[in-house]
Amino acid sequence: MYVVESKGGAIVCMLLALLFLGTWPAVPQHTYLDYSITNLLAAVIIALTFGEIGKGTPSAPNFFTQLSQDNWPSVLFAMAGGVVLSIGNLSTQYSLALVGLSVTEVITSSIIVVIGTTMNYFLDDKINRADILFPSVGCFLIAVCLGSFVHASNAADNKEKLKSLSTEATGFSTDKETLKNNVRESDVENGSGSAEKARAGTAGFLIELENRRSIKVFGRSTITGLAITFFAGICFSLFSPAFNLATNDQWHTLKEGVSHLSVYTAFFYFSVSCFVIGIVLNIIFLYHPILNLPKSSLKAYLSDWNGRGWAFLAGFLCGFGNGLQFMGGEAAGYAAADSVQVSFITYTSQYVDTYCYIQL
Repeated sequence: MYVVESKGGAIVCMLLALLFLGTWPAVPQHTYLDYSITNLLAAVIIALTFGEIGKGTPSAPNFFTQLSQDNWPSVLFAMAGGVVLSIGNLSTQYSLALVGLSVTEVITSSIIVVIGTTMNYFLDDKINRADILFPSVGCFLIAVCLGSFVHASNAADNKEKLKSLSTEATGFSTDKETLKNNVRESDVENGSGSAEKARAGTAGFLIELENRRSIKVFGRSTITGLAITFFAGICFSLFSPAFNLATNDQWHTLKEGVSHLSVYTAFFYFSVSCFVIGIVLNIIFLYHPILNLPKSSLKAYLSDWNGRGWAFLAGFLCGFGNGLQFMGGEAAGYAAADSVQVSFITYTSQYVDTYCYIQL
């Protein structure tokens, strides 16, 4: 089994994780069912390679050896981490539609740092410097508040733009056909050219964007989107401390003589529970959708290959990113790993969100 022991090795792992975890949220058109499959596959590949390199020892057994050991307390911690990550990822799919990529990533990443990093700092026995770590936690706490204000401001601004398309008879209307017709008329009257594509940032652009969405956002409360976002952030903040407990057994739940779970074994169980929860919940939502989404079926999902390649790629990127983050965190401390990862994810997501908006 390969073990990352040096600070240099931990830095390399975290740099690679930065690349993967900073990229996968920006990959468009991915569906969570496809994502879950390759996310698990990445964990299996890591376990069968790094987890089986070299000869295991009693204190550091290889992956297959640990599968037969009596280490279920640690396994349950790892699986609990996978459960909250899966629920957080699924919640994020809805919050992305309701509040946007940049607001979602800022708020969820900030909550990870504020709650998750603080928990890991104490679980890691305070091996990271508090005078460096906690000022950044304070900055992220401010980012949570600012992210909320940004979304509220954007929602109010969009509502004002849409009011210009309302009719005297109905006042402000979120009826799709009414707004669509008004967009076409105002485009022609203003001489803006083709009514096929509105200029970015205008009311017409908002209508066109709404018509393309699977999750409709017009008329929805700002509180709903932010509530889902905060819930996702809390879920994300718990998965790394749970993984920390699984690999280091700070609460002394293992029997005497039983070795701690390796990062690779813990990541395997972590990903299995993440996969199972993701598949079960998504199949339920296919037949019993929320937020007024149209009903679907497993058969319809299997026959729809639109964007599936991007979904598989997103799962691989996130799977390897999480694995490398845990490998680096085991050597350098999970608190430091959390702070580094979410900082880059937030920056990348903000950049991509701005870039995509300009391109549209």
